[in-house]
Amino acid sequence: MADPRVAQALVWLEQHASKSVRDGMSRYAIPSARALGVKMGDIQKLGKRLGRDHALALALWRTGVYEAQMLCAYVDEPARVTRAQMHAQALDFDNWAVCDTLCFALWVRTPHGFAMVRKWATHRDEFVKRAAFALLASLALKDKESGDAQFLASLRLIETASSDERNFVMKAVNWALRGIGRRNAKLRKAAVALARKLAASQAATPRWIGKDALRQL
Repeated sequence: MADPRVAQALVWLEQHASKSVRDGMSRYAIPSARALGVKMGDIQKLGKRLGRDHALALALWRTGVYEAQMLCAYVDEPARVTRAQMHAQALDFDNWAVCDTLCFALWVRTPHGFAMVRKWATHRDEFVKRAAFALLASLALKDKESGDAQFLASLRLIETASSDERNFVMKAVNWALRGIGRRNAKLRKAAVALARKLAASQAATPRWIGKDALRQL
């Protein structure tokens, strides 16, 4: 039987939607064909009201509605999220906003972070590959338990991906490099060294990633 809370959540989202918000999504390169037009603050407010529920989160995701999928980041239970679920959902991505929100608000809290970074870092799909580096940036900021070794190893993934010219990939690669560099003095030294190497590249994309990271580190 379908969970009635899904229909109730969709009704709530529709009641808090506006055409101006939906129309404005294009300014941020977010497709609006599956969107209602709900502000992020309202999505988060509904997430708090619903509480954590893994089954509900999966059902919300299956609706395909942009705001319902964003809501999953605040409803799903990190301990119950699986690698298979993460990969399947990443394959559904068609925009950076859902990608980044799941990485920053949910997936960073699962035990699968670095494994999925490695899995996705060379993926062909633009938003799956972005997820690798958005998740890596999230780990650099929020993961208080992992040692330096995992982040140092991830710099090799950043260097390899730095030649990807696709907008949403290169920006996430840059984000991850900056995030690692801000974690502590040792990682900053390693990140700056890589940024300098990239900044000296003859290719435009790694050069931009390196120079921008140097400015901010």
